[in-house]
Amino acid sequence: MTLDAAGPTTLSPARTRLALLALALGGFGIGSTEFVAMGLLPNLAGDLLPTLYAADPAAANSQAGLLISAYALGVVVGAPTIAAAAARWPRKQLLLALLTAFTLGTIASAVLPSFQLVLLARFVAALPHGAYFGIASLVAASLMGPGKRGRGVAFVLSGLTIANVVGVPTITWIGQLYGWRTAYLVVAGIFALTFVAVALAVPWQAGDPKATMKNELKAFTRLQVWFALAIGAIGFGGLFAVYSYVAPMATEVTGLPESAVPLVLVVFGIGMTIGNIVGGRLADHSVRRSMYLFFMILIVALVIMGFTVSSVAGLLAGVFFVGGTSAALSPIIQTRLMDVARDSQSIAAALNHSALNIGNALGALLGGIAIGAGLGYVAPIWIGLGLSVAGLLLAVATFSIDRVRRTRGVEVPYGTASLSTIGEAA
Repeated sequence: MTLDAAGPTTLSPARTRLALLALALGGFGIGSTEFVAMGLLPNLAGDLLPTLYAADPAAANSQAGLLISAYALGVVVGAPTIAAAAARWPRKQLLLALLTAFTLGTIASAVLPSFQLVLLARFVAALPHGAYFGIASLVAASLMGPGKRGRGVAFVLSGLTIANVVGVPTITWIGQLYGWRTAYLVVAGIFALTFVAVALAVPWQAGDPKATMKNELKAFTRLQVWFALAIGAIGFGGLFAVYSYVAPMATEVTGLPESAVPLVLVVFGIGMTIGNIVGGRLADHSVRRSMYLFFMILIVALVIMGFTVSSVAGLLAGVFFVGGTSAALSPIIQTRLMDVARDSQSIAAALNHSALNIGNALGALLGGIAIGAGLGYVAPIWIGLGLSVAGLLLAVATFSIDRVRRTRGVEVPYGTASLSTIGEAA
């Protein structure tokens, strides 16, 4: 399957921009629903676990954190499952179905009465996450045309990064004023609006008529797909090791008041927005060089942040560059996955988000273990550094396999090495 097979290249520039904006609006909604719980965690704990919260707020907050984990688990499970099962669906029809699921799942999160039911609703609401980004990225790539695939992927992801600048702080503020349930209803409204925008602006595109779940799942038999997933899951964990604990880092290490934390998050979001745009453009020129470049910048940024986070300038510069370089890596890693998966394009485009959510869980887990061991709130930065170095080493390994196979005369059109041919590359 080629990305441009269904690409409506006859669309006017204005119609193309509207279609891309509609797709990005979905990313905005996803970014809002994924991260708003972090800012409203005490509100969720106090309302859903009132008895425990009255006795031990810290324990209630810790248990409420399972709502974030449930969402991440839903992304990991739903991305490959839905993408593989629905690869033959017309892409616009699939996007509308996914947006319907988002809307209903988020409404359920807002209205269900008990912690257990809301936990289930967060898992269900996350199932379309990776599949939406995957299919929307394929549609955006075809809309952008040949040679601009990375920019198409980045455009869809820009909705998520902008959500961290505007959506999450605003919806968190609404939730603090009017209750967390109102906040989730606002997010559901964003998804409903996206449904209308996609229905009106995105042109019809056929799915892959030859796609089957068996063919899509063949992606898992390719060694380079596993390398790309590991790069996302481990390398991207460096971002989440820092992001998960940036609030206590700002107050306990830098000495800022709690009221300054939203400003720190805005700087984080601005860095992510800029990085996503730059990464998408550079991915169209060279995935390999771009991946090396941004991993090295990320590593340097983490080292400098580790030594300067006690100052306001060090903290703000650190979160800007860590957020920016990590966001730049996202479209690059997704482009790599789409390359090495060959014809399994639907599942490849979605798998990136499974990998990144594993990175979310891994970075937060390891950072929390370090803090729990008494190493302090700077420790997650060094955890992030270790994960980022591991991501760079995995990148070197995957591209080295490409180089070895080429020198042996094995054609590697997309830098792919299958599990069945690993002996040739060893």
